[in-house]
Amino acid sequence: MAQRTPSGALRDRRGRSASGTRLWTWLMLPGTLWMTGFLIASLILVATLALGTTDPLGNPRFGFNFDNIAAMADPAYRIVLLRSLGFALIACVVCLIVAYPVAYSIALHGGRFKNLLIAAIVVPFFANYLVRMYGWSVVLSDGGPVLKALRAVGLADGHTKILQSGVGVIAGLVYGFIVFMIIPLYAALERMDLSLIEAGRDLYGGPLRTFFFVTLPATRQGAAAGAVLVFLPAMGDFVSAQLMGGPDQIMIGNLIQDKFFQGQNWPLGSALTMLMMAVLFIGMLGYLRRTRKDEAEAAR
Repeated sequence: MAQRTPSGALRDRRGRSASGTRLWTWLMLPGTLWMTGFLIASLILVATLALGTTDPLGNPRFGFNFDNIAAMADPAYRIVLLRSLGFALIACVVCLIVAYPVAYSIALHGGRFKNLLIAAIVVPFFANYLVRMYGWSVVLSDGGPVLKALRAVGLADGHTKILQSGVGVIAGLVYGFIVFMIIPLYAALERMDLSLIEAGRDLYGGPLRTFFFVTLPATRQGAAAGAVLVFLPAMGDFVSAQLMGGPDQIMIGNLIQDKFFQGQNWPLGSALTMLMMAVLFIGMLGYLRRTRKDEAEAAR
Protein backbone atom coordinates (compact mmCIF):
# COMPACT_ATOMS: atom_id res chain seq x y z
CA MET A 1 0.00 0.00 0.00
CA ALA A 2 1.49 3.35 -1.08
CA GLN A 3 2.20 5.88 1.61
CA ARG A 4 1.50 9.56 1.16
CA THR A 5 4.47 11.85 1.15
CA PRO A 6 4.62 14.79 3.59
CA SER A 7 4.07 17.17 0.67
CA GLY A 8 0.95 15.23 -0.34
CA ALA A 9 -0.44 15.38 3.20
CA LEU A 10 0.25 19.11 3.26
CA ARG A 11 -1.64 19.59 -0.01
CA ASP A 12 -4.57 17.60 1.41
CA ARG A 13 -4.71 19.81 4.51
CA ARG A 14 -4.56 22.94 2.37
CA GLY A 15 -7.34 21.59 0.17
CA ARG A 16 -9.57 20.88 3.17
CA SER A 17 -8.82 24.32 4.60
CA ALA A 18 -9.70 25.99 1.30
CA SER A 19 -12.94 23.98 1.08
CA GLY A 20 -13.89 24.99 4.62
CA THR A 21 -13.17 28.64 3.82
CA ARG A 22 -15.35 28.51 0.70
CA LEU A 23 -18.16 26.87 2.69
CA TRP A 24 -18.17 29.63 5.32
CA THR A 25 -18.02 32.25 2.57
CA TRP A 26 -21.15 30.84 0.93
CA LEU A 27 -22.93 30.59 4.29
CA MET A 28 -22.15 34.23 5.07
CA LEU A 29 -23.13 35.48 1.62
CA PRO A 30 -26.96 35.64 2.01
CA GLY A 31 -26.87 37.55 5.28
CA THR A 32 -24.14 39.87 4.01
CA LEU A 33 -26.06 40.67 0.83
CA TRP A 34 -29.27 41.22 2.81
CA MET A 35 -27.68 43.65 5.27
CA THR A 36 -25.61 45.43 2.61
CA GLY A 37 -28.60 45.85 0.32
CA PHE A 38 -30.80 47.43 2.98
CA LEU A 39 -27.93 49.61 4.23
CA ILE A 40 -27.23 50.99 0.75
CA ALA A 41 -30.94 51.45 0.01
CA SER A 42 -31.53 53.36 3.26
CA LEU A 43 -28.47 55.55 2.67
CA ILE A 44 -29.65 56.42 -0.84
CA LEU A 45 -33.14 57.18 0.47
CA VAL A 46 -31.84 59.47 3.24
CA ALA A 47 -29.36 61.20 0.92
CA THR A 48 -32.00 61.91 -1.75
CA LEU A 49 -34.53 63.00 0.87
CA ALA A 50 -31.98 65.48 2.25
CA LEU A 51 -32.23 67.28 -1.12
CA GLY A 52 -36.01 67.42 -0.99
CA THR A 53 -38.59 69.81 0.42
CA THR A 54 -41.86 69.66 2.32
CA ASP A 55 -45.31 70.62 1.05
CA PRO A 56 -47.66 72.94 3.00
CA LEU A 57 -48.99 69.92 4.93
CA GLY A 58 -45.49 68.87 6.03
CA ASN A 59 -45.24 65.85 3.73
CA PRO A 60 -41.76 65.19 2.29
CA ARG A 61 -41.22 65.73 -1.43
CA PHE A 62 -38.16 64.57 -3.33
CA GLY A 63 -36.31 67.21 -5.28
CA PHE A 64 -32.95 68.79 -5.91
CA ASN A 65 -32.66 71.56 -3.36
CA PHE A 66 -29.53 72.37 -1.35
CA ASP A 67 -31.27 74.50 1.28
CA ASN A 68 -31.17 71.70 3.85
CA ILE A 69 -27.46 71.13 3.24
CA ALA A 70 -26.78 74.85 3.55
CA ALA A 71 -28.73 74.91 6.83
CA MET A 72 -26.04 72.70 8.39
CA ALA A 73 -23.86 75.82 8.62
CA ASP A 74 -26.29 77.29 11.15
CA PRO A 75 -24.37 77.93 14.42
CA ALA A 76 -27.18 76.30 16.42
CA TYR A 77 -26.67 72.97 14.61
CA ARG A 78 -22.90 73.28 14.89
CA ILE A 79 -23.16 73.77 18.67
CA VAL A 80 -25.40 70.71 19.04
CA LEU A 81 -23.04 68.62 16.90
CA LEU A 82 -20.00 69.67 18.94
CA ARG A 83 -21.90 69.02 22.17
CA SER A 84 -22.83 65.53 20.98
CA LEU A 85 -19.24 64.89 19.95
CA GLY A 86 -18.00 66.06 23.36
CA PHE A 87 -20.52 63.96 25.28
CA ALA A 88 -19.65 60.86 23.22
CA LEU A 89 -15.89 61.34 23.67
CA ILE A 90 -16.21 61.92 27.42
CA ALA A 91 -18.42 58.84 27.70
CA CYS A 92 -15.71 56.81 25.88
CA VAL A 93 -13.03 57.99 28.30
CA VAL A 94 -15.17 57.32 31.39
CA CYS A 95 -16.16 53.89 30.06
CA LEU A 96 -12.49 53.04 29.49
CA ILE A 97 -11.50 54.15 33.00
CA VAL A 98 -14.35 52.21 34.62
CA ALA A 99 -14.28 49.14 32.37
CA TYR A 100 -10.55 48.44 32.40
CA PRO A 101 -10.31 47.44 36.11
CA VAL A 102 -13.44 45.31 35.72
CA ALA A 103 -12.15 43.50 32.63
CA TYR A 104 -8.66 43.16 34.14
CA SER A 105 -9.98 41.65 37.36
CA ILE A 106 -12.21 39.15 35.56
CA ALA A 107 -9.64 38.11 32.93
CA LEU A 108 -6.63 37.73 35.22
CA HIS A 109 -8.18 37.01 38.62
CA GLY A 110 -11.64 35.61 37.86
CA GLY A 111 -10.50 31.99 37.87
CA ARG A 112 -13.30 29.50 37.33
CA PHE A 113 -15.91 32.24 37.82
CA LYS A 114 -14.93 34.16 34.66
CA ASN A 115 -17.92 33.07 32.61
CA LEU A 116 -20.31 33.68 35.50
CA LEU A 117 -18.94 37.19 36.07
CA ILE A 118 -19.19 38.07 32.37
CA ALA A 119 -22.75 36.75 32.31
CA ALA A 120 -23.59 38.86 35.37
CA ILE A 121 -22.43 41.93 33.45
CA VAL A 122 -23.97 41.14 30.07
CA VAL A 123 -27.37 39.62 30.98
CA PRO A 124 -28.83 42.81 32.56
CA PHE A 125 -28.16 44.62 29.29
CA PHE A 126 -30.55 42.29 27.51
CA ALA A 127 -33.35 44.34 29.07
CA ASN A 128 -34.91 47.01 26.91
CA TYR A 129 -32.66 50.07 26.62
CA LEU A 130 -35.47 52.53 27.31
CA VAL A 131 -36.53 50.65 30.45
CA ARG A 132 -32.95 50.66 31.73
CA MET A 133 -32.65 54.40 31.10
CA TYR A 134 -35.89 55.07 32.98
CA GLY A 135 -34.54 53.06 35.91
CA TRP A 136 -31.21 54.92 35.78
CA SER A 137 -33.02 58.27 35.78
CA VAL A 138 -34.80 57.24 38.99
CA VAL A 139 -31.49 56.29 40.60
CA LEU A 140 -29.98 59.67 39.67
CA SER A 141 -33.06 61.75 40.50
CA ASP A 142 -33.10 64.39 43.25
CA GLY A 143 -34.64 61.93 45.69
CA GLY A 144 -32.68 58.94 44.40
CA PRO A 145 -30.15 56.85 46.34
CA VAL A 146 -27.08 58.43 44.70
CA LEU A 147 -27.80 61.99 45.81
CA LYS A 148 -29.08 60.80 49.19
CA ALA A 149 -25.77 59.05 49.80
CA LEU A 150 -23.77 62.08 48.65
CA ARG A 151 -25.78 64.36 50.93
CA ALA A 152 -25.32 61.98 53.84
CA VAL A 153 -21.51 62.21 53.58
CA GLY A 154 -21.53 65.95 52.94
CA LEU A 155 -20.51 65.82 49.26
CA ALA A 156 -23.79 67.36 48.05
CA ASP A 157 -26.43 69.76 49.33
CA GLY A 158 -30.08 70.35 48.60
CA HIS A 159 -29.30 72.31 45.45
CA THR A 160 -27.09 69.65 43.85
CA LYS A 161 -28.64 68.03 40.80
CA ILE A 162 -27.46 65.27 38.49
CA LEU A 163 -30.44 65.15 36.16
CA GLN A 164 -31.05 68.07 33.81
CA SER A 165 -27.29 68.51 33.42
CA GLY A 166 -24.41 67.38 31.26
CA VAL A 167 -23.25 65.08 34.04
CA GLY A 168 -26.58 63.29 33.94
CA VAL A 169 -26.42 62.81 30.16
CA ILE A 170 -22.86 61.44 30.33
CA ALA A 171 -23.85 59.15 33.22
CA GLY A 172 -26.68 57.80 31.07
CA LEU A 173 -24.39 57.22 28.10
CA VAL A 174 -21.81 55.46 30.26
CA TYR A 175 -24.41 53.22 31.87
CA GLY A 176 -26.03 52.44 28.52
CA PHE A 177 -22.91 51.46 26.60
CA ILE A 178 -20.21 50.45 29.11
CA VAL A 179 -20.75 46.77 28.39
CA PHE A 180 -19.46 47.44 24.85
CA MET A 181 -16.17 48.52 26.40
CA ILE A 182 -15.86 45.69 28.93
CA ILE A 183 -16.25 42.83 26.45
CA PRO A 184 -13.48 43.86 23.96
CA LEU A 185 -11.11 44.67 26.82
CA TYR A 186 -11.84 41.32 28.46
CA ALA A 187 -11.23 39.50 25.18
CA ALA A 188 -7.91 41.33 24.66
CA LEU A 189 -6.75 40.59 28.21
CA GLU A 190 -7.87 36.97 27.93
CA ARG A 191 -5.73 36.49 24.80
CA MET A 192 -2.72 38.22 26.32
CA ASP A 193 0.34 36.12 27.15
CA LEU A 194 0.68 36.35 30.94
CA SER A 195 4.42 35.76 30.70
CA LEU A 196 4.67 39.30 29.32
CA ILE A 197 3.36 40.65 32.61
CA GLU A 198 5.87 38.58 34.57
CA ALA A 199 8.69 39.77 32.33
CA GLY A 200 7.45 43.35 32.69
CA ARG A 201 7.57 43.12 36.47
CA ASP A 202 11.16 41.92 36.29
CA LEU A 203 12.06 44.67 33.84
CA TYR A 204 10.14 47.65 35.22
CA GLY A 205 10.01 46.63 38.90
CA GLY A 206 6.47 47.72 39.76
CA PRO A 207 2.86 46.87 38.87
CA LEU A 208 1.99 50.41 37.79
CA ARG A 209 4.91 50.74 35.36
CA THR A 210 4.25 47.21 34.12
CA PHE A 211 0.63 48.14 33.42
CA PHE A 212 1.50 51.27 31.43
CA PHE A 213 4.45 49.80 29.54
CA VAL A 214 3.29 46.20 29.00
CA THR A 215 -0.40 45.52 29.65
CA LEU A 216 -1.86 48.70 28.20
CA PRO A 217 0.07 48.56 24.86
CA ALA A 218 -0.71 44.85 24.51
CA THR A 219 -4.46 45.49 24.84
CA ARG A 220 -4.76 48.75 22.93
CA GLN A 221 -6.62 47.07 20.08
CA GLY A 222 -9.29 45.93 22.52
CA ALA A 223 -9.48 49.45 23.96
CA ALA A 224 -9.77 50.93 20.47
CA ALA A 225 -12.53 48.47 19.51
CA GLY A 226 -14.40 49.29 22.73
CA ALA A 227 -14.04 53.03 22.10
CA VAL A 228 -15.57 52.65 18.64
CA LEU A 229 -18.41 50.47 19.95
CA VAL A 230 -19.19 53.09 22.60
CA PHE A 231 -18.65 56.21 20.50
CA LEU A 232 -20.81 55.24 17.51
CA PRO A 233 -24.10 54.65 19.40
CA ALA A 234 -23.39 57.36 22.00
CA MET A 235 -23.00 59.99 19.28
CA GLY A 236 -26.48 59.34 17.92
CA ASP A 237 -28.20 58.56 21.21
CA PHE A 238 -31.21 60.69 22.14
CA VAL A 239 -32.74 58.81 25.09
CA SER A 240 -30.10 59.85 27.64
CA ALA A 241 -30.35 63.53 26.72
CA GLN A 242 -34.16 63.38 26.72
CA LEU A 243 -34.52 61.65 30.10
CA MET A 244 -31.48 62.98 31.98
CA GLY A 245 -30.70 66.26 30.27
CA GLY A 246 -32.36 69.63 29.84
CA PRO A 247 -32.84 72.10 26.99
CA ASP A 248 -29.14 72.96 27.11
CA GLN A 249 -28.06 69.31 26.77
CA ILE A 250 -29.89 68.22 23.61
CA MET A 251 -27.83 66.11 21.23
CA ILE A 252 -27.97 65.67 17.49
CA GLY A 253 -30.08 62.54 17.94
CA ASN A 254 -32.73 64.66 19.66
CA LEU A 255 -32.71 67.13 16.77
CA ILE A 256 -33.13 64.34 14.23
CA GLN A 257 -35.98 62.82 16.22
CA ASP A 258 -37.66 66.21 16.50
CA LYS A 259 -37.39 66.94 12.77
CA PHE A 260 -38.81 63.55 11.78
CA PHE A 261 -41.67 63.43 14.29
CA GLN A 262 -42.62 66.70 15.97
CA GLY A 263 -41.29 69.10 13.33
CA GLN A 264 -42.54 67.12 10.31
CA ASN A 265 -39.44 68.19 8.36
CA TRP A 266 -38.04 64.95 7.02
CA PRO A 267 -35.65 66.56 4.52
CA LEU A 268 -33.94 68.60 7.22
CA GLY A 269 -33.88 65.55 9.50
CA SER A 270 -32.25 63.58 6.68
CA ALA A 271 -29.61 66.29 6.22
CA LEU A 272 -28.83 66.16 9.95
CA THR A 273 -28.62 62.37 9.71
CA MET A 274 -26.10 62.62 6.85
CA LEU A 275 -24.07 65.11 8.88
CA MET A 276 -23.95 62.77 11.86
CA MET A 277 -23.07 59.81 9.65
CA ALA A 278 -20.22 61.78 8.08
CA VAL A 279 -18.74 62.37 11.55
CA LEU A 280 -19.17 58.70 12.45
CA PHE A 281 -17.60 57.64 9.15
CA ILE A 282 -14.52 59.75 9.87
CA GLY A 283 -14.18 58.14 13.30
CA MET A 284 -14.63 54.65 11.86
CA LEU A 285 -12.11 55.35 9.11
CA GLY A 286 -9.55 56.46 11.69
CA TYR A 287 -10.11 53.25 13.66
CA LEU A 288 -9.71 51.04 10.57
CA ARG A 289 -6.50 52.81 9.55
CA ARG A 290 -5.09 52.41 13.05
CA THR A 291 -6.03 48.73 13.12
CA ARG A 292 -4.41 48.14 9.74
CA LYS A 293 -1.25 49.86 10.94
CA ASP A 294 -1.13 47.75 14.10
CA GLU A 295 -1.58 44.56 12.08
CA ALA A 296 1.22 45.56 9.74
CA GLU A 297 3.54 46.25 12.68
CA ALA A 298 2.64 42.91 14.29
CA ALA A 299 3.40 41.07 11.03
CA ARG A 300 6.95 42.41 10.88
